Amino acid sequence: MAQSASSIVVQGNRRVDADTIRSYFNLKPGESLTSAKIDDGLKALYATGLFADVRVSNQGGRVVVTVSENEVINKVAFEGNKKVKDEQLQGEIQSKERGPLSQAVVQADTTRIVDLYRRTGRIDVSVNPVTIDRGNGRVDLVFEIKEGDKTGVKDIKFVGNKAFSDWRLKDVISTSVTNWLSFLKSTDVYDADRVNADQELLRRFYLKNGYADFRIVNATAEMDPAGGGYIITITVDEGAQYKFGKVDVVSNIRDVPASSLRNGLRMSDGQIYNAELVEKSVENLTIEVSKSGYAFAQVRPRGDRDFQSKQINVTFVVEEGPRVYIERIEVRGNTRTRDWVVRREFDIGEGDAYNRVLVDRAERRLRNLGYFKTVKISNEPGSAPDRVILVVTVEDQPTGEFSVSGGYSTSDGFIGSVSLGEKNFLGRGQYVSISGTLGQYSQGAQFSFTEPYFMGYRLAAGLDLYWKETSSNSYTSYDSETIGGGIRFGLPITDEVTLALRYNLYSRELSLSNCDTYTTYIAALVAATPSLATYYSTMPPCGVSWAIIEAVQQGQTITSVAGYTLSFNGLDNNANPTSGLYAELKQDFAGLGGDVNFIRTTGDMRFYYPMVYDSVLMLRGQAGYVSAWGDKDLLIMDNFFMGPNLVRGFAPSGIGPRDIKYAALYGEDNANALGATTYWGVSAEIQFPLAFLPKDVGMKAAVFADAGSAYGYDGATSFPGSAAYDTACPTGSKNAIGAVCVADENVVRSSVGASLIWQSPFGPLRFDYAIPLSKADYDRTQEFRFSGGTKF
Repeated sequence: MAQSASSIVVQGNRRVDADTIRSYFNLKPGESLTSAKIDDGLKALYATGLFADVRVSNQGGRVVVTVSENEVINKVAFEGNKKVKDEQLQGEIQSKERGPLSQAVVQADTTRIVDLYRRTGRIDVSVNPVTIDRGNGRVDLVFEIKEGDKTGVKDIKFVGNKAFSDWRLKDVISTSVTNWLSFLKSTDVYDADRVNADQELLRRFYLKNGYADFRIVNATAEMDPAGGGYIITITVDEGAQYKFGKVDVVSNIRDVPASSLRNGLRMSDGQIYNAELVEKSVENLTIEVSKSGYAFAQVRPRGDRDFQSKQINVTFVVEEGPRVYIERIEVRGNTRTRDWVVRREFDIGEGDAYNRVLVDRAERRLRNLGYFKTVKISNEPGSAPDRVILVVTVEDQPTGEFSVSGGYSTSDGFIGSVSLGEKNFLGRGQYVSISGTLGQYSQGAQFSFTEPYFMGYRLAAGLDLYWKETSSNSYTSYDSETIGGGIRFGLPITDEVTLALRYNLYSRELSLSNCDTYTTYIAALVAATPSLATYYSTMPPCGVSWAIIEAVQQGQTITSVAGYTLSFNGLDNNANPTSGLYAELKQDFAGLGGDVNFIRTTGDMRFYYPMVYDSVLMLRGQAGYVSAWGDKDLLIMDNFFMGPNLVRGFAPSGIGPRDIKYAALYGEDNANALGATTYWGVSAEIQFPLAFLPKDVGMKAAVFADAGSAYGYDGATSFPGSAAYDTACPTGSKNAIGAVCVADENVVRSSVGASLIWQSPFGPLRFDYAIPLSKADYDRTQEFRFSGGTKF
């Protein structure tokens, strides 16, 4: 006879209520308890994880459900883990305090912990779950961990590559080889997921460089017991390199002529085939067609290979697609980042026409934010056949930054800084940072805030507050203090072109210090020649130029300056470019109030071209000009002070106009740099790897040639109170007599040299040795230069 829910007898339960157990049989009022219902209820009870055993029997015409409850976890602990923190392990497991103890879940947790350790290169890890009885059905769950030694990657080999060397391909992938610096990195441990991701990086790299038939034959990882690490072997089939043949657009939409879309193409006939340019062209054409009112249009690239000429004719076919609308966008997995931070990366919204190209673009943007460990956008059916639900699944990752920086350079001396930053502040996608610097010749502090979507638009807005003090050294004869702030806006015009606007308001004051040595020197001169005491007493303090004295006597000056930067970035890699062009134009306009009026224009352009044997040619050109306007003179600190940043082989502030009035009498230190109003420079550099060193060491060499000039002093030469100092100037200066004797020649400064460049774990380090070939007589040279620093 069929039974009802009221006839179910529950036995063995201690913590779980009997009615709760009956509810899992899901009987409606008046419904009979059939064998199918009993089977479904049995499965549902096991699925709760609350019971170690469930038995159903018939006794005296009644259904008896006998349960054995799982013990409750009092505490979850880990023992033996030194390399992975408890918090990270807690995030991996499903067993939780005050939850039921399930052997199946514990076993799954053990597997997860093992996988976590293996992803960090500890293949020999072992995990043993142990329970400790605490009475009353409560237990402590302890995972005993033996971490084992780290198993790294001994070698990475490529088979079948002819167009690119092993060195170049190792630079493409993220996995690296274990070496003596491995304690500072984690990419040298074997991780199967990372190797799979590396294969995709290789595929995109080859497709970007014209190898449309490229494929990875296989990728293997073999343990070398003797070497104590894995040997990864990636076998590739490069195929031939193709160029673009005929590139055209065909529109099957009557009101959208193909001629109106061709400006959206990113490639041209005869160019090396590049799959990324094809993707970007599809994006551009899709957006252009949607602007014409065809939201459902689709752009499909169609490639036709010509194997004889090694060309690919590409036709972009524009046609109407199926009418599918976005019913809603669901964001899942974000525990910290706000939903609207994710949604604003979409160019389409709920109710809009579904467009796969724009969805892929949003996914790329979300990945590039750096807020998430994983990003995946999938589709689910909506409430109607023409409706789709976009599901954005993300996993938040830490976005805070704390760094201690240290470094040394020949111009700045030893310097260190501490900074604290957060690039996803309060989950709102805002960037906040505060930093402090203390160095041998400088100290300062800075606060920055950036809102990437100002007023809801794709417009970055930022605020900066800063303070900096610099002291005199062998290259600068005065102290300075600057305090101020500014606002800035960044607007991406295209993927490569960006316009940045800025406004800064700051005060600056110069002062003199460390004059004791000079005062003692003058006192000795007066004692030796009392008749010249009056003359010596009228010489400028501290032995500096009267032009600097004028700047010091002006006291605090206020500068109000607005400017913009227009930049083009076509580099393949911002950190270590091997091909592409970067160019920028900057202009600043001072005089919107304040004490300073000037217009400053600078330009910088760098071009990288890959050559044979993994060498890279870098060509650079730079120039600048500044001039005062209105009734105010140009202040000395607003000039350009050039040195190795223009032509290597010269000291900081070693190129450009100088006051040489008493340099011959009192030494080179009295020839103060005055700054230039005009500069230009060109450089050619060839960078190449050091074949005798492993690629992972990150060291390469370079040879270079520089040429340039800085000239044009636009300040006064006579100053009040300097009459007694107003004697004849040395030969070679601009004015025959005056308080300031300006040596200022527009001669070409040039040098050749070699460099050692190290992308070290301590940051980029560079050693330059340059031999000046031509210079002005008053220039200062410095053949060796070292610079570097890092965050650690």
